[in-house]
Amino acid sequence: MVIVVKVIVVDDDIDTVEVFCEYLEIKDITVVGRGHSGKKAVELYENLRPDLVLLDVMMPEYDGFYGLKHIKKINPEAKIIMVTADLTYDTEKKLKELNASAVIYKPYEIDSVIETIHKVHGGIVTIAQ
Repeated sequence: MVIVVKVIVVDDDIDTVEVFCEYLEIKDITVVGRGHSGKKAVELYENLRPDLVLLDVMMPEYDGFYGLKHIKKINPEAKIIMVTADLTYDTEKKLKELNASAVIYKPYEIDSVIETIHKVHGGIVTIAQ
């Protein structure tokens, strides 16, 4: 039995979103929405109610912190994987406080991303609370 995982992918880099989505589809993960800002992530979540959100942290205007915070207001149980190249303690601390489900650091191995998606979808939180 194939478990269908519905995700939305949000990153301010349009090419990153396209490539990421293509790879997810190859790995049988259904991309139901794409966006390029934290504000769009919130809209997509509200309208599509995906199983999981892949959300870039650093974006101009409405960043990933905005998206994470507002999606958690809609659904405190939302599963959100944050993607970032920022390895600072402050960012990690803020993501924990906002209750991210997991953090993937750039540059990432795409197979480890798939593994993290399946873990989080299965209820495993991979960020220390």
